[in-house]
Amino acid sequence: MATSKIIERIERDLGVAGLADMLAERISPADLQSLLLEVYRQQAAQRTPARVLADHETNRFTRPSGLSPQTLLTWEKTAFSALAPDFEALNLAPVATLGTVSAVALSDQNRVMSTIYNTEVVSDSTNVLALECALRRRDLLRENAKSTTPVHLAASHRLLRTQRYGNSNSIAHFNAYALCSAGRDTGNLKFELDAFVEHIGFYIRSLRDYAGAEIELRLAVTDFRALGSRSTFIEQLFARIQEQYEDVVCMVDDERTSGRDYYADVCFHVYAAAPSGDFMELADGGAVDWTQKLLSNAKERCVISGIGSERVCSEFGAQSQNLKSFSFK
Repeated sequence: MATSKIIERIERDLGVAGLADMLAERISPADLQSLLLEVYRQQAAQRTPARVLADHETNRFTRPSGLSPQTLLTWEKTAFSALAPDFEALNLAPVATLGTVSAVALSDQNRVMSTIYNTEVVSDSTNVLALECALRRRDLLRENAKSTTPVHLAASHRLLRTQRYGNSNSIAHFNAYALCSAGRDTGNLKFELDAFVEHIGFYIRSLRDYAGAEIELRLAVTDFRALGSRSTFIEQLFARIQEQYEDVVCMVDDERTSGRDYYADVCFHVYAAAPSGDFMELADGGAVDWTQKLLSNAKERCVISGIGSERVCSEFGAQSQNLKSFSFK
């Protein structure tokens, strides 16, 4: 890996073999934090205003978004209004506990911006919402070890990701609207089915409220356990969605491979017809095992989903402005 070669070169240049391992394994997190704080204090003291300006101009992590805040706020107002009453909206912190992504979702830590305060800049709000769901479910389980009371959380948050994508349209930081539902297994995938209906219904309502009731939407569901056939779960899900939203096209996606090691078997995409007529993927979600791991309880269940606010606003913002005007009141 390129990173390993860089570390090897640094250790060789400094004449300290195994430096990275020593810092990672032989120094407590608190002492490492103090050491790095001093290093960055000294480095910052050497920087000039001209250097800061030059770096701000070229650093992909610090450049402002090209999206109008008024457009984004209109979408967020619409989305929050479309939330079901049993969802609690949270205003998340800018950072999460170190390891929130790599320990919970098993993603590479190099994809997030770790900080010297033993935290990481939020790169996926569903991970943080899962932590909050786990705390609330833990409290419920302390009162009743077999509590089936579900927890539903939502958040609109700006995410920052460090990996470079091949797509030139991809950006380092962007807004996303995310949902997370946690509860207890009650048999026959009932919790998962109810949560899928809640999440998918939210995306249908919010997109129609924002882009117009005539927007064409498609739901694609993948069950990695039953590729090549419609599972009972998918049949039940489609029936409930089309009972409420009969003009939404529902289909099985047997070609999907992304998310196989991320979701616990079942996942979905919501597509919308862009002004160009092409269908574009907007929302992504599915069942995960995160609260099982966080609470060490095999009966716990969790469903997450998210939608890229930047993409929604970029594609459908013009229609929304024609439909309504934003007010801070």
